[in-house]
Order: sequence, then C-alpha cells, then structure tokens
Amino acid sequence: MNTLLVYPAFPDTFWSFKHALKFIHKKAAFPPLGLLTVASMMPRSWPKRLVDINVTQLTEKDLAWADSVFISAMAVQRESARQIITHCKKAGLKVTAGGPLFTDEHAEFGGVDHFILNEAELTLPPFLRDLNQGCAQKLYETAEFADIKKTPPPMWGLIDMKRYAAMSIQFSRGCPFNCDFCNITALLGHRVRIKTAAQIIAELDGHYQLGWRGPIFFVDDNFIGNKKYLMTELLPAIIEWQKDKKQIRFNTEASVNLADNEPLMEMMVAAGFNSVFIGIETPAEAGLAECNKKQNINRDLIESVKRMQRTGLQVQGGFIVGFDSDTPSIFQRQIDFIQKSGIVTAMVGLLNAPPGTRLYDRLKREGRLAGLISCNTDGTTNIIPRMDLKALRDGYKNIMGQIYSPKSYYERVRTFLQEYKAPKTRIPLDFQGVMAFFRSSIRLGIFGKERFQYWKLLLWTLRKRPQLMSLAITFAIYGHHFRKVCEIHIL
Repeated sequence: MNTLLVYPAFPDTFWSFKHALKFIHKKAAFPPLGLLTVASMMPRSWPKRLVDINVTQLTEKDLAWADSVFISAMAVQRESARQIITHCKKAGLKVTAGGPLFTDEHAEFGGVDHFILNEAELTLPPFLRDLNQGCAQKLYETAEFADIKKTPPPMWGLIDMKRYAAMSIQFSRGCPFNCDFCNITALLGHRVRIKTAAQIIAELDGHYQLGWRGPIFFVDDNFIGNKKYLMTELLPAIIEWQKDKKQIRFNTEASVNLADNEPLMEMMVAAGFNSVFIGIETPAEAGLAECNKKQNINRDLIESVKRMQRTGLQVQGGFIVGFDSDTPSIFQRQIDFIQKSGIVTAMVGLLNAPPGTRLYDRLKREGRLAGLISCNTDGTTNIIPRMDLKALRDGYKNIMGQIYSPKSYYERVRTFLQEYKAPKTRIPLDFQGVMAFFRSSIRLGIFGKERFQYWKLLLWTLRKRPQLMSLAITFAIYGHHFRKVCEIHIL
C-alpha cells in the first residue's frame, strides 16, 4: 500500500522560529519525529513518502500516488490538519490520524476514517492486523503505556535533513511530577520509561552516518526523570561516543531541580548539552502552589537558573500568567524576574487548560472553559480567568512589549553572557554561521530597529567574551524572531 505520511504546518509562533530560520536558509526547526517513528512500525513492503508541510507542499502528484494517508499533529497544528484532511478526502483517500491533537479531540474530526490514539507501539499493530483482514475499526485506543525499549529508530531516510535547523531524538517518556495544567502525564503517564543507552547511541550513529553535524534536541518532557540511569549509563555512553566525533551539541527539557545536582549538570555539559528548557511558570509562590508545581516551590528560582548557567547550560524558560491567584502586580514581577535571571529565550503565555488535565476538569466543573486550547503564546486562552480578561490580555501584552523590546532584550543577553560558563570544546564557525552573521549584520545591524543595540552587544562580546560571539549573534537573530511574532500576533 502506497503510504503517504503528512505533517501539518505550524502557525507563526515563538516556537516556530520562522523568522530566525531565514538567516540560516532552513525551512523548519525540527523534523516530525513521531511520524518518522510510526513509519518504522509499518510493514517494510509498503512504499512510504513523507510530506512535511512546514518544508514543502502537498501536491496532486503525492495524492495520486497514495493509497492511504496517515496524519499526526499537535493542538497548535489544528487548522492545518483540518485543511489537509479535507484535501485528502476530496482526492478520495482514506485518512488515518494519530498524535496528541487527535487523542484529545478525535470527536471534532468527522472526516477521519481511522484514529490510532495514545502510543502507536500499542495501537498501530491491531489496526494493521485488522486492516489486513478487511475489518479495520474507526477507533484504536489504550490506557496502557508502551515499553519504548522496543520502539524502532525513526525512518530518517524519508526526509531531507538539510531543510531542518536541528534533528531530534527521544530517550524517555513520562514525567514524575503532576503539574495542574500539563497534559504530559495524561498522555504519557507518571512512570518514566526509557530507552537503553545502546538504543540512543545507535540512533546518534544513524544521524552521524547520514552526515548530520548540527544540533540534536532530546524531546523528552523531563530528561532527568531517571537521574540514576542518566549518570551511570546514558551520559557516560554519550561522552564516550563524542570522543572521535566532531562535537555535536544537544539541548533538552528538564525540571528546575536539575540545579540541585551539580555532578549531573557537569556530566550533561561534558556530553555536549548546552541548553535546557525549564518550566519556571511564575515567580509567585501562590501561583506555583495553585498549579501544584512543587519542584519550584521554596527555592530561589533565580539562583537555580544562575547555577545552571554557571555550569554551562543556557536556560530557556516557560512562563505563565492567568492563574486564579494572580493579581495585577504579576506582570511587572514576571518582567523583573526574566530580566534579572538572564533567561534570553523567555516563552511567556496565558494559562490554558488542555483536555485530560486536572485544571481542565476543575474549570469544566466551574463552567469556566471557553473553547479549545490555543498555542498559549499568542495572547489567547480557553479559560475564563478570575482576573478581568481585558486586564489580563493588556498585562500580557505589556510583558511581551517590554521583554522583547530591543533595549530590554539585549540587556538580558549581556546578563546571560556575563554569567554563562563557555564550553571547553569550541564549535568552529561553519559557512552557515558566517552567512548568518553577514545576513544579521545587514538586516539587524543596518536596517533593523535594534541596530544600535546589535552593534553594542557584538562589540561588548568581542571585548569581554569573544569565545561567545557566535552565541551572541544567534541571540540577536532569535530576538528578531520574537519581536516579529510580537508585532504581528500580539501587540
């Protein structure tokens, strides 16, 4: 069966990095890891073709070639997914859908023929068996969780790696915490399930053999969920793997208690990790208690961030406003925290309630739900807040207008660069990096609103932290993206 796998488009948000990608002539930040993994679970005899709408178009030739279409998506890709499904159905094709969007909202997609929900390792095999016997059902779901030690490596040959800024890999699923607003545990459970170090090294070898030398994102929702295995097995294996390679850089997501384990941080840096996304959420203890963010309570959050930075980990931060306990003072408190912490990439969003979360269930009982979840960083929310909605939106706009104004943003970059411990192994500036500098010097340094701050930062970096020049240029480009998103969609 000619199998067409289609990945919907991401809208223009902070996470898309759309305006930054233009500086390095890339089409998308990351490839569709889920679909590539599902492709490996399908019969080898099936011809497969993957169309990522973020890097290419879905053509009539693709549809004419296909016998069936498989689509996977997250909530933020909802509208693009609808358009793709409609297009495929008009072409007379059967559509099979899976992934977080459809797991939560399959009732909203009447045009889909089959839903493969939850984890495909468990729900795809019975579907394929029934399909082969001519009795495929509409819905396949499970309350069980897969053993990802049996998960095959993604089928990387289906994509053109050159179109992406980074590759991705998954080590674990699940998170030991239970944050009120997060649907990760609803989708993937509390018990942290891991792949073996041998699996990860094999996947890294696969990337390397295909010629990839760029960054790789470990997509785990909490990379440090099993610290013992990390420190005794995986990180030592990656450190050893790096010895005869051109140094590959990694980034991931973790909880803030990473800052409490200096040996773990040092091992991560030695393995090539240089960036970690942390859910800070709010500097207000009342807000943290309200959302059950226990790992963030009763700690100096700024000091925790600085500790990671001083070890060699850039901290990217997630922030939320709109908790029931939030007062009008929260907006300036968020601004002050972000500026003092030196968290350059600060993803601030309004509180949303995804289906399957305790927050969703509570607000449903209270009659305070207002539609489907949004992308969270576009100034929209699916809840009716305690605070006046206009005041909440105005306060949110004020945060975004301030932290991504050229003056505040470049000050924050310097705050970070002063604190950050540069890695011992330098990444040589490649052709792509050189071209990114020239493009930024023209677009930002000559024609940009921030040209004064841009050159001031580069001169300061050249004098004070010359080994971090490429990072300073990268941050300047990121800042351009964040300001564009703010100007177009928020302010």
